Amino acid sequence: MTSAATPRSRKESFKAIVRVVSGNFLEMYDFMVYGYYAPAIARAYFPSHSAYASLLLTLLAFAAGFVMRPVGAIVLGAYIDHHGRRKGLILTLLLMAVGTLLVAAVPDYATIGVLAPLLVLAGRLLQGFSAGVELGGVSVYLSEIARPGQRGFYCSWQSASQQVAVVFAASIGLLLQYWMPPEAIDHWGWRIPFLVGCLIVPFLFVIRRSLEETEEFLSRRQPSFGEIYRSMLAHGRIVLIGVALVMMTTVSFYLITAYTPTFGSEVLKLSTFDVFLVTLCVGVSNFIWLPIMGALSDRIGRRPLLLACAVLALLTAYPVLRWLVAQPGFGRLLAVELWLSFIYASYNGALVVTLTEIMPAQVRTTGFSLAYSLATTLGGSSLAISQWLIHTTGDKAAPGLWLSFAALCGLVATWRVFRDPRSRDMHRG
Repeated sequence: MTSAATPRSRKESFKAIVRVVSGNFLEMYDFMVYGYYAPAIARAYFPSHSAYASLLLTLLAFAAGFVMRPVGAIVLGAYIDHHGRRKGLILTLLLMAVGTLLVAAVPDYATIGVLAPLLVLAGRLLQGFSAGVELGGVSVYLSEIARPGQRGFYCSWQSASQQVAVVFAASIGLLLQYWMPPEAIDHWGWRIPFLVGCLIVPFLFVIRRSLEETEEFLSRRQPSFGEIYRSMLAHGRIVLIGVALVMMTTVSFYLITAYTPTFGSEVLKLSTFDVFLVTLCVGVSNFIWLPIMGALSDRIGRRPLLLACAVLALLTAYPVLRWLVAQPGFGRLLAVELWLSFIYASYNGALVVTLTEIMPAQVRTTGFSLAYSLATTLGGSSLAISQWLIHTTGDKAAPGLWLSFAALCGLVATWRVFRDPRSRDMHRG
């Protein structure tokens, strides 16, 4: 894949990156906040005689958003491939904002009864629908405006922007812990981060409206919706390989970010302040490593990074979690999370650009989004899966087994993508 559009200067490149990833920030910010405050949301919307059942229902509602992602990928992905990157990215931002407002403003179960969890679920489904194409739309846009030889570096900012959301959400969590008593946070304070997300929507909308369409898209004939869907059926094998590639990155990401506060406080019994501080450090670590590894993939190719990181995750995920749960503490949690952060960011730095490269140009957004969203349906369910594994097996380190399985998927998929020796040099730069 060649880049047909290159910004004239580094300053223009930076502005273009900020414009396109701004909505990506909101999408991930909202998902993180829901994961961070899952116990409080459980008590507000999913009350039960069993704390485990209440939390599991909340995490299943979180996972329901990911079930809608493939639908959003197919519907909105085709819209973007037909109408353009700019129009589609503005639409996804608006849909995400409506879903965020629903979760933030719905009264609790004690006030409106069963309607409360149903409205929260509706908000999560709408967020998932819009998010199904957000990552794909952003990644494809970045790949099409990238400077020659820098596609990996440019595409890495899709994921790097998500880490800004992780850090921002964790920082708000730390501030709430400092300013408010735990009872107030549990009762109503958890809504504040959601409302903050709603307040920044107008600002993000103004930024994204200034996007210009990519020259690469304008230079091609725009396919019809029928042509897009027929092409997707014809390239189903590539999509399935993409799903296996993405499994590793989605499972690792949600385990080390969204699940960390719940795992640290509910399973390891650490203080809420400590687990939010660890989560903030993970976001910073991810942000640092992602562009570095994206740039490294431009120099050495995608294959070495994907293979090495998949092997590292497969071999170390469960042992490091066993070491952590044997003697839980802030230092051990931080060390384990930073190690998994390094693996995640190194793998993802090569993954995102690889996915844009293996998808046919005419259906690049739809193909990328469908593969990513199908994998995220499982990866985003990692919170519920991990909680279920711990409850069923009695092993607090069981989430490491889930990550090891995802790493095996990534390893096999990488071998399938790069088994042709000629592809080793094709996916570089």
